Amino acid sequence: MNIVISGASKGIGFEVAIKFANLGHRVLALARNSDKLKQLQKASPLIDILSIDLCNDLGGDSIQTKLNAFSKVDILINNAGQLINKPFLNTSIEEFNLQINANYLSSIRLIQWTYPYLLKSKASHIVNISSMGGFQGSSKYLGLSGYSASKGALITLTECLANEFKEDDISVNALALGAVGTEMLASAFPDYKAPLTPKQMAQYIVDFSINGKQYFNGKILPVALDNP
Repeated sequence: MNIVISGASKGIGFEVAIKFANLGHRVLALARNSDKLKQLQKASPLIDILSIDLCNDLGGDSIQTKLNAFSKVDILINNAGQLINKPFLNTSIEEFNLQINANYLSSIRLIQWTYPYLLKSKASHIVNISSMGGFQGSSKYLGLSGYSASKGALITLTECLANEFKEDDISVNALALGAVGTEMLASAFPDYKAPLTPKQMAQYIVDFSINGKQYFNGKILPVALDNP
């Protein structure tokens, strides 16, 4: 299969890319940090990379060039994200916009750019990586209003696109992740020890991305042992 994953230069995305490649799948790994992407590429000849900022509209042509070599996309994983831990009243509109762009609009751009290639797969799967912070009815935490709201928008988009893409045989689901020991979590909550490592969560995401479309469409699945 052909896999496209954003936010692949570190943490969960990095581990997901490696696990897919180890299973023999071709991977296009996207992120802004070109140096870290080059380290990822060394892990397998099946991993291709593209340094791109999905927070602007200028990357469509460069992604299309890469995708033309793939001919089709079987799985798209929208994993890119940004977290700013600040009280609501101290968070600037610019900081809200940064999180909305990274956690929500970047996924919209990537879905639109990859849609023609997802169609060619005939049974493709879009997996949006959301958060328990955006999951309705979950505990909410101080300082995460911008992050949680933007991840909640991604959840609603998932439900909408599952219906809109149903006749195209494109399944769309979201995983609302709890605490995972990533650099992003550590920077926001330096004293908190997460119950899962990026490698552990990556294994679940890979398995779900391959098999979940047989059982789910338009579903938001909480994946959490804890959710700070």
